[in-house]
Amino acid sequence: MPSPDGLRAALSLLQPRLPRLLLAITLGALSLGSALALAGVAAWLITRAWQMPAILDLSVAVVAVRTFGISRGVLGYCERLAAHDTALRAAAGARSEIYRRLAHGPADITARLHSGDLMTRVGADVDALADVAVRALVPIGVAVILGIAATAVIATISLAAAAVLAVCLMIAGGLGPWLAARAARAQEAVAHQQQSQRDIAALTALEHAAELRIAGRLPSVIGEAEQRQRDWGRAIDRAAAPAAAAAAVPTLAVGASVVGAVIVAIGIAAHTAPTTLAVLMLLPLSAFEATGALPGAAVALTRARIAGARLLDLVPAAATTPAVVITPPPATPVLRAEAVRAGYPGGPAGQPVTLTLEPGARLAVTGHSGAGKTALLMTLAGLLEPVDGQVSIDGSSTVSRTESELRSAVCYFAEDAHLFSTTIRDNLLVARGDCSDDELTHTLAVVGLDRWLAKLPDGLSTVLTGGTAAVSAGQRRRLLLARVLLSPAPIVLLDEPTENLDAEDGHRLLAALLDGRHGLLSPARTVVVATHQLGDDIGCRRLSVDGAG
Repeated sequence: MPSPDGLRAALSLLQPRLPRLLLAITLGALSLGSALALAGVAAWLITRAWQMPAILDLSVAVVAVRTFGISRGVLGYCERLAAHDTALRAAAGARSEIYRRLAHGPADITARLHSGDLMTRVGADVDALADVAVRALVPIGVAVILGIAATAVIATISLAAAAVLAVCLMIAGGLGPWLAARAARAQEAVAHQQQSQRDIAALTALEHAAELRIAGRLPSVIGEAEQRQRDWGRAIDRAAAPAAAAAAVPTLAVGASVVGAVIVAIGIAAHTAPTTLAVLMLLPLSAFEATGALPGAAVALTRARIAGARLLDLVPAAATTPAVVITPPPATPVLRAEAVRAGYPGGPAGQPVTLTLEPGARLAVTGHSGAGKTALLMTLAGLLEPVDGQVSIDGSSTVSRTESELRSAVCYFAEDAHLFSTTIRDNLLVARGDCSDDELTHTLAVVGLDRWLAKLPDGLSTVLTGGTAAVSAGQRRRLLLARVLLSPAPIVLLDEPTENLDAEDGHRLLAALLDGRHGLLSPARTVVVATHQLGDDIGCRRLSVDGAG
């Protein structure tokens, strides 16, 4: 299990607002304090009414019972509002911080993770970490305050009864949560693994449904996702079962405390008022109300520690990289790879590749799926460090260059690049923010989207609701290609730019990209394309990664 120090480091991502958290704890303590006062006053009122005094002697107690009964519910509701507001704000801030660190951090952090695993970490793991405020910190703070207050009140009546109550409170607040955390720890780790595998299978089915349907594998992938969901549910149930057993500890402690109070009350009955004895015996019932949530708090802390470790593995340190400023060099630089073996962290490395790309060069990287074309392009772009060898730009290693220098010289365009749920204009301005509408319209025409754009009611202002879901696979591919044309980087690396296009259109676009004189891109720009659809009639330099480079 990750250490408490690791949990504190992970909680720094949340940056919870201490005043809001203290407000939630205060409101929770006041709410359960009202319940404690209600039990004491009600016990006094019942016993005093049995003595049949004048009705005016009971009026203050009657009003107090109503006041504490109402305030308990109102203050409890306010505590929920404050705690959830703190948790939701902290979760939103944590996700923003994680995205910022990922944007400025090394690309190999995300390159080694499937998008489903990445989604689990940024989604469910952040939620588990944020739950600490609502399910752990607030209940623990309230239990401590209420336990001290109840013990102090009982001590004014009997020190012996107060000692019994204190011991029982420590058992309920210590032993029960410890048993719950110890029993849930191992099962919770398994549950997180199952959830990650479920999300990976589900996203694979969603993102590659068309290809899987053609291959006849879509039902099996969907079935796998469903099985992962069932496995995840069973793992969660197994994690919850020990916590349910540990929840019995506070109940046993309540019984022991009440029995102890009764024994003490019998011993002091001769010289103590009946109303005081009633308070002594009934007050412990409310004193333990706060400890009932502590086993759940221990489980929440356990889950948060596991989630925190996964998040720290994703974003181990705050990003100190300055903002990226794109300043294209005056001339296209020379891109050189010297005995470079490319591969993802923890995975196999490809064959050594040595090449030199002079300004304006065109190169097609070919090979079967999984041969390492994408890893090679990401290594040439400086997104992955070479396993062996060196990649340099104008003689300077990519490892030694700043992020701004790298992105100004070379840009990698992924096969699965994201389309945002915003306007077409904003989706294109991702490549270069100073483009005019005329330039955007002309670029869309160049990639064959002029007729599609003309049919849209709002033109460039049309919102792609759902991002990728708003366009066909071919339209998405052409929109991503338009980003390539708009990019100011003199060296562009494209991963499967014609995927999901029909054979004729794909061949035409691929030939235009690799045409060094009259193609889509300026003859001064260096273009590297990874593809498995290269025709024999396209004349350009080729590099196969199936064998030795």
